[in-house]
Amino acid sequence: MAGEAVERLTVGAVWQVVGVTHFVYRTHYEGPLGRRILRLPDATPLAWFRRAWSALVDTPERDADAWLREELGGRVYGLSSFVERAREHRIPAPATWQELDDVLRKHLYVEREVRVDEHSVRAFTDDDEVELAYFFFDDAVAAERPDRVAYLLHGTWPLPADAAERPGPGATHAVLLTFYDSETICWQRPLTFPGVRLPGLAAHLRETGTGMDDWPYELVVLRALVAPGDTGVGPALRRCNHWPEFDEFTPAELLGPHPAAHEYALGRLGVAQNGRDPAMTLVDDADHLAQMAIHYYEAFGHQQWFLFDDAWLARHPDLGASLLDYGTDWDPFR
Repeated sequence: MAGEAVERLTVGAVWQVVGVTHFVYRTHYEGPLGRRILRLPDATPLAWFRRAWSALVDTPERDADAWLREELGGRVYGLSSFVERAREHRIPAPATWQELDDVLRKHLYVEREVRVDEHSVRAFTDDDEVELAYFFFDDAVAAERPDRVAYLLHGTWPLPADAAERPGPGATHAVLLTFYDSETICWQRPLTFPGVRLPGLAAHLRETGTGMDDWPYELVVLRALVAPGDTGVGPALRRCNHWPEFDEFTPAELLGPHPAAHEYALGRLGVAQNGRDPAMTLVDDADHLAQMAIHYYEAFGHQQWFLFDDAWLARHPDLGASLLDYGTDWDPFR
């Protein structure tokens, strides 16, 4: 059976198995991590598509949607379109990645674009509600670019929190994988706080009184919900879990001096929430990494917040670099 050839990722590591094609579906419908991660027993993406051709295009009576769901662990929006077109136009299986590129560019339904090379197939689309992306890539490119795939292939919560000793003032990065409307992937780029590490971020936020006009709304709320006695951002993250709405214009009251902003923000907590279940949120905070998968929509599930500094990045350079990249561009191999 097709499903017997698929193994779901259960450990937070990049495989060292030769001859495997990785499949990652970046989708807001897929649990706290917002990703579906599998490995397929095909040496290259071309080999997987040729196997799909044999199973589906050369066997037109077979249910393509059912086969693909079993093979890939669930629905992948628009992917079955290449089967329908190949059957309709009697297209033979591609023999090279260049032929695969030509066929997918012409016959794969995507709202944005599809990119194909010798080692990968990357597609960017949307279902009229949210943006989606999916990737097939082989071990060769995974081994060559761990700084692009380490986070893609990390399938467990939470990320490891150990850090290295670092001299100097440091810096803290915020990667907020949040969204409010149909532009849902990489619309909000990572933000860096230079000169402050995560243990000092709570105090830094309390002391910040200007320059927040360009901040993401989530950081404005986080700053307001840092209490006077907080020594880290973990308690404020847990308060953010009870913030009623993030898809609104920033209230002016949140941009003033911290004591007034904090009082106003506390008064907003506990207001009825639109389809949210705070009990489903995951939060984990350590000295140099704070992370939250906040349950935000009944239909679309979780959004991910990551705050980490250069000490954590020094211990996890590939994981950190790929996470920053994940928040910047939909295509890890652009």
